[in-house]
Amino acid sequence: MTVFAKMMALLVLSLLAFGGLAATQDTRQEGASLTSQFYQGHLDALWERMAPKTQEALGSKQRLVAVREQILAWGEETEVLSETVSTHGGHEIYLRQVRFKNTPDIVAITWTFDGQGKVVAFTIRPQQTSPQPAASERLDYKNRTLLQLPFSDEFYVFWGGRSVEQNYHAAHATQRFAMDLLVLQDGSSHGGEGSRNEDYFCFGKPILAPADGRVVEVIDGVADNVPGEMNPSQPTGNRVVIDHGNDEYSVLAHLRQGSVRVTKGQAVRTGTQLADCGNSGNSSEAHLHYQLQAGPEFGKATALPAQFSNYLADDKPVALGEPVKGQRIRQATPAP
Repeated sequence: MTVFAKMMALLVLSLLAFGGLAATQDTRQEGASLTSQFYQGHLDALWERMAPKTQEALGSKQRLVAVREQILAWGEETEVLSETVSTHGGHEIYLRQVRFKNTPDIVAITWTFDGQGKVVAFTIRPQQTSPQPAASERLDYKNRTLLQLPFSDEFYVFWGGRSVEQNYHAAHATQRFAMDLLVLQDGSSHGGEGSRNEDYFCFGKPILAPADGRVVEVIDGVADNVPGEMNPSQPTGNRVVIDHGNDEYSVLAHLRQGSVRVTKGQAVRTGTQLADCGNSGNSSEAHLHYQLQAGPEFGKATALPAQFSNYLADDKPVALGEPVKGQRIRQATPAP
């Protein structure tokens, strides 16, 4: 074990103390601010932000001092690769992926907040093998099917793009170009405490056929999860797979239980409502998983890039393009 690896054993403070959470659009700002305070050694202020159970688990402020001293061995932060905010298990989570001067590893810094803004978890740990995009022979592929976005509402691209930083799916060959999409309002994916699926703005939104085709698979019996819980035994949850011809198939997953309106073998047109957005399968909160692939079997078919036509990204028109993480997207004209 290297000196660096030994150091890692002392740097993980994963101290969850569960409680309620009210969504806040300031989570990103708060996480960045606390990270800066930690770097600068303002540990008294950090200690006061921690929930009592977190303080109890740490024992004393001296533990924070010791951790910071070891972090200083990495040198200064040289690059911020990404900052994301998510909701999980009734908490808001700020994730910052960075590089430091004296280590080649990408380091993940995570702050987890309860509903009162108290820190219930703080972790610093390297991703010791930085994930790389999966190899693909289809990087230059242009789909023959004219695709529209599979919804008429405005959705937010939570994961999407060609790089792993933009899209964690990119590290997995069969989901190389997949997207996860949800609805944001005032910077949050839900209202209230986020403890019910109905709190999530995308839950129940109509999911539409992105192009003409024939339904080749329907799953509709998987229960929607309680937010924060997941069902890895049924990864996609409820799903619809559409054959568009030309060896191009759309997969739309995590659909709401009992909402699927189409049947296997049914012909559909662009804009046909397939189901409602849900939270079934390996999903911690309501969202839509979409991917284009070269065969009907999820997890086995070759992943294909998906170019969508005539949509708006952050209110700017896109004639043909691939949505990427952080964009607000909607169809420029309503689907028929």
